[in-house]
Amino acid sequence: MSEEVLAGTALHWGDILVIIAYFLFVISVGIWSSRVNRGSIGGYFLAGRSMHWIPVGASLFASNIGSVHFVGLAGSGAASGIGIAVYELNAIFVVLLLGWLFVPVYTASGVFTMPEYLRLRFGGQRIRVYLSVLAMLMYIFTKISADLYAGAIFLEQSMKWNIYWSIFLLLSISALFTITGGLTAVIWTDFIQTLIMIIGATTLCILSFIKVGGLEAMKEKYINAIPNSTLQNANLTCGYPRDDYMHLFRDPVTADLPWPGIIGLTINSVWYWCADQVIVQRALAAKNFSHAKAGTILTGWLKILPLFLLVFPGMIARILFPNEVGCSDPEECYKICGSRSGCSNIAYPKLVLTLMPAGARGLMLAVMMAALMSSLTSIFNSSSTIFTMDIWTRFRKHASEMELLIVGRVFVVVLVVISIIWIPVIKASEGSQLFVYVQEVSSFLQPPICAVFVLALLWKRLNELGAFCALMVGLLVGLIRFIVEYSYTVPECGDSSPDPRPNIIKNFHYLYFAIFLFVLTIIVAVVVSLLTQPIPEKYLYRLTFWSRHSRLPRGNIDDWTNSNSNILTATDDAFNDVTINQDEMVTNQDEVVVSPPTENTSKETMAEHPQSVPKDNMLVMDEDISQHPCLPFWKVILYWICGIERGRDQNKEIDEIEHEEEEKQVVSLYEETFWRRFCNGSAVVLMVVATFLWAYFG
Repeated sequence: MSEEVLAGTALHWGDILVIIAYFLFVISVGIWSSRVNRGSIGGYFLAGRSMHWIPVGASLFASNIGSVHFVGLAGSGAASGIGIAVYELNAIFVVLLLGWLFVPVYTASGVFTMPEYLRLRFGGQRIRVYLSVLAMLMYIFTKISADLYAGAIFLEQSMKWNIYWSIFLLLSISALFTITGGLTAVIWTDFIQTLIMIIGATTLCILSFIKVGGLEAMKEKYINAIPNSTLQNANLTCGYPRDDYMHLFRDPVTADLPWPGIIGLTINSVWYWCADQVIVQRALAAKNFSHAKAGTILTGWLKILPLFLLVFPGMIARILFPNEVGCSDPEECYKICGSRSGCSNIAYPKLVLTLMPAGARGLMLAVMMAALMSSLTSIFNSSSTIFTMDIWTRFRKHASEMELLIVGRVFVVVLVVISIIWIPVIKASEGSQLFVYVQEVSSFLQPPICAVFVLALLWKRLNELGAFCALMVGLLVGLIRFIVEYSYTVPECGDSSPDPRPNIIKNFHYLYFAIFLFVLTIIVAVVVSLLTQPIPEKYLYRLTFWSRHSRLPRGNIDDWTNSNSNILTATDDAFNDVTINQDEMVTNQDEVVVSPPTENTSKETMAEHPQSVPKDNMLVMDEDISQHPCLPFWKVILYWICGIERGRDQNKEIDEIEHEEEEKQVVSLYEETFWRRFCNGSAVVLMVVATFLWAYFG
């Protein structure tokens, strides 16, 4: 059937048909699901907080599992065995912390973004802006770049397309979902794509085990999967599989993933799962607290799958293709995959192209596209949320809701442009180990943020100066390690020259460094906080784990910071700035707070409410566009893209939002007894299963 294969690719016409059908289906689902919850900030950025636990859990999983995992986990499995699975199995416990420890506080405080939470917790703008900028930089230069590089490897191996046009197409489709639909479309497309990923990866996993002869046969054959270049060259010491390839707990000194380093891994995971906007935004979109917890439980069960669906197939790829996937000679590797450090990253694409039949290859390509786009859509939406809520409103204090919605979409386009510009840098870094690189950068930058979030939730004595000084010290130390780490080149396989890196770098594992940085940050935060004035408790209601159920009105922390000489002065009118702050109603629930009318306040609102708009709405409402029944075509299209609905009574919407927010603040953490016990029991069962896996493969 060679005549039916597209010239220059490894794809059958059936593969192309599957890909086209997949895209049409997912785009239809995205447009259908985004027809509601698009015309407001809460709807666009938090899906109206109405998502069921199944799409929430699936979206959490899909946002985490991107093309980096398909290429990186399988590649690491091929290179060193199951050790890399500690990241996935450890996440099972950490994601439960999100549901039981962090989400209750985030929900009670009513925040949209993580920087916004710290803004309410500490006052001032320094920490909020710092985290917003840092998060966007990490999204662009680690998450987006890593996903694009991993996707590029798969596309180059399977499609043989021009890499720039391929990535441009994927970025465009991903941005289209986010721009037109917001978080509702992202979560529902994540749900569909999760199903596709699991079905496709399961199919390939079964075919791989059939080919190799089962799990026991894989264990026996992997140790002998040695490339000819190693066997024929006595001078090569690399290329041999590790002796501990079937163990999770490895030597604390010489191992690639030392077992005490699991503590550092957990620190990085707590930031990623419990304080990263991409992940937390999905949990906050749940319709109630029970659905949020159930969503994290579902994610925990799904996190068991990568070991079996990605790591084991990567090991099988080395068994089936030892000279290609397991190559060790730099010159030989460069001929095979264009990288001198090894070709383990081609393990998964190699399996797809070799084992999958026509049509199924198209399904697996769709799976990889789904993984890439799921990760990118999550990053695009979350980044636009942070930029709009935490940065743009600092410069445009009286921005209308329509302006904020447009800015959110435009910023997605900016991210796409930056990502495309960054592609040459990705191509230039082909020699690096992608998954290890991402984890190293995480260990250099994430521990200080994790420490501050944990202390903010659990220790009410932490104040703004303590948190800010700790973040600055942690950032400085992390950047020094980062610069020194990548200032040296590690000798290639077969190169007899000594490792030029200082002992403090080459003998101080990055996971151990994460532990050190976490402890250092906590020490600085505690010392500085104890030496300065504490934040009065009345400003911390519903902002710590211990006060999450408080019904007492919370004071405006800026009133305290402005009068406190021990803390740098915050903006005088910070809470009167135009920000999206659902918690504002709670802080003033015992009094009516109104703001003066502005030039953007509609005449109808001023007529019916002379005191102007309630403060908890915080947005200046534009004039009802239903007054303009004959809009130009271009404006109709613009309103549809930006989610501005025609014919809506804005004054009625204000009253409905106020009523819904009042009810939400009363029952936001309420759980029915049956569902609370069911979630708790399900979490215990999940932890028991995870503990068994740790013990079995330990």
